[in-house]
Amino acid sequence: MEYRQLGASGLKVPVLSFGTATFGGGNEFFKAWGSTQVEEAKKLINLCLDAGVNFFDTANVYSRGLSEEILGQALEGLRNRVLISSKATFTMGDGANDYGSSRYHLIQQCEASLRRLNTDHIDVYHMHGFDGTTPVEETLRALDDLVTSGKIRYIAASNFSGWHLMKSLSVSERYGWSRYVAHQAYYSLLNREFEWELMPLGIDQKVSTIVWSPLASGQLSGKFRRGQPIPENSRTVQGGSHGPATNFEHLYNIVDALDEVAEETGKSVAQVSLNWLLQRPTVANLVIGARNEEQLKQNLAAIGWNLTTEQVKKLDTASEVDPIYPYWHQRQNTTLNPLPVKY
Repeated sequence: MEYRQLGASGLKVPVLSFGTATFGGGNEFFKAWGSTQVEEAKKLINLCLDAGVNFFDTANVYSRGLSEEILGQALEGLRNRVLISSKATFTMGDGANDYGSSRYHLIQQCEASLRRLNTDHIDVYHMHGFDGTTPVEETLRALDDLVTSGKIRYIAASNFSGWHLMKSLSVSERYGWSRYVAHQAYYSLLNREFEWELMPLGIDQKVSTIVWSPLASGQLSGKFRRGQPIPENSRTVQGGSHGPATNFEHLYNIVDALDEVAEETGKSVAQVSLNWLLQRPTVANLVIGARNEEQLKQNLAAIGWNLTTEQVKKLDTASEVDPIYPYWHQRQNTTLNPLPVKY
């Protein structure tokens, strides 16, 4: 297993982490992801550990805490061998203070997550989204207090825009508080908008990227193909997908290129899609999910080899889209605005 430094921190993480949103199936949305219970979770976790994957990602809103509970039970006796990532910000109740990144909500939710996970600390704690109604200073001071108390080790953001993240980093620097070391972001061959602003920011500020939905809700798994019906068991059909509406012609052009590279490498379309991400600037970790052991084994085989530069360029060409303003304007003068070095 390859380990990479997480941002401007001393923490090293494996390039793959196991996402546990499939644990629990507590409502219709998460049932479309999976309904893994404790005994099956233990088997999946052991497969991960055997492969060197010791990083497990969850969130308080995943099945309204059930994912954390199952992960905590499945990790019994293993806590000193693993890293745990969880999140807060989104709605966890009907009260006026049951959502957001206020001091009140964050401390309450961190303590609740610790109880469900049956642990005394969380290794990486994400703000699941930006809260524009709470002062950034309040959020970051509360997080710094949680770090100082030992309840969390490192803080990270998720789903922030560029100015959200940059403002937060500036406030942390101003007051000497803990800073975000990573940004968990939506990024794949199908959706590359991350590269326009957030990737250059991550390079400049030494913020690593943890990629969620690296297979674009399964659309880059090899099951979606031109001229064939969308698989009935896919998250897209079952109502559990994330992301913008799919331009299927664009998707199928990407899959055509993936098929060519998969044939050249002897790997699957999904494995090629994941390996492409691991060769992108700022990417430290991919959150992979699996409903069963076979899916997990397939995803774990995405590492230990690399695409050639020519193969990466072929996939880049097939997946490129025109950027929106101001990025198309900036790209007219790359002497002033150099693009991230990818090869």
